[in-house]
Amino acid sequence: MAAKQLSIRLTVLLLLVATLNGCSSSNIRSAGACPQELGTFSKYVIGPGDVLQIFVWRHEELSTSLPVRPDGRISMPLVEDVVAVGRTPTELAREIEVQLAEYLRTPKVNIIVSSQGAANQIQVVGNVRSPQSLAFRDGIRLLDVIVAVGGLDDFAAGNRSKIVRQIDGEPVECKVRISDLMEDGDIEQNIYLYPGDVIVVPQSRF
Repeated sequence: MAAKQLSIRLTVLLLLVATLNGCSSSNIRSAGACPQELGTFSKYVIGPGDVLQIFVWRHEELSTSLPVRPDGRISMPLVEDVVAVGRTPTELAREIEVQLAEYLRTPKVNIIVSSQGAANQIQVVGNVRSPQSLAFRDGIRLLDVIVAVGGLDDFAAGNRSKIVRQIDGEPVECKVRISDLMEDGDIEQNIYLYPGDVIVVPQSRF
């Protein structure tokens, strides 16, 4: 079973690489070099597939853990079909409090994201030792991610790597020189990463 799951996972990753490499410039806008500054995001935004732990103070029977559905909504006791995607955990908690106020006196809700869906993860595909998706965290940089996946493999063209990033709802492709970072210590390449970034490491041309 484990071998079958690994095979399926590798197939999905290879298809993603092929899709990204095959995208035309009409689908993905090129932004040249990736920005060096910290991302403009300042708050975590809930995405599809995120798993939320919802705590209703003094009402354990209402507290629950649930995933955000593909339609971007959640349902819980006394609260149905609330839009979660695009909101911060705090914003969603306030919305749930408003709905619970119909049944409870001054409800207090706290929300923790216990697991991230693909929209908020960082995906690494292509010629690295262990292609995978990694959880985003504040302040994470390119070197952190490349080390986590075991580095480049023997066939990687690290200096032709690219990052596909969603900016204003559209995919934007920017260049990054991972070999210079790993081999020469080019710290300028050690950029901050954004939630949902896809790092693509192509194969060397022989």
